[in-house]
Amino acid sequence: MIEGIYKKHGQKVAYILVGAWNTLFGYAIFVLLYSLLYQMFHYIVILVISYIICITNAFLSYKFIVFKTKGNLLREYLRFYVVYGTSFIVNIALMLIIVEFLKVRPIPAQSVILFFITIVSYLGHKHYSFGKPAEIGIPKLDCKR
Repeated sequence: MIEGIYKKHGQKVAYILVGAWNTLFGYAIFVLLYSLLYQMFHYIVILVISYIICITNAFLSYKFIVFKTKGNLLREYLRFYVVYGTSFIVNIALMLIIVEFLKVRPIPAQSVILFFITIVSYLGHKHYSFGKPAEIGIPKLDCKR
């Protein structure tokens, strides 16, 4: 039964497991950095630092464990940054709204935001970062004439 579920939904299962790891890793890095640096830096600066640290870990996890692509490493890595950049902008906007206007402290605010960021990131990575060129609207060049 479990084997059948994995065969049918293996990528989704792997995404959930790797995503859980990346989420915990990212949140732990944010909490650690915030705990160490909150007296010296604004929480948004700490958020930026935590994102930079976590992106490479997440890229390698998704590339080799979830999507198992054999595509161009640099191209996928740059696309991955585009998706994370979009997620990051959404994260900053939500963080500012929740912390500044709703008066929620940064650590619980980030735990709520992660849920939404995870969905945005999955869709972006599946269809853009690790998508096949035809799936994302890039024409296939035929060099045979």
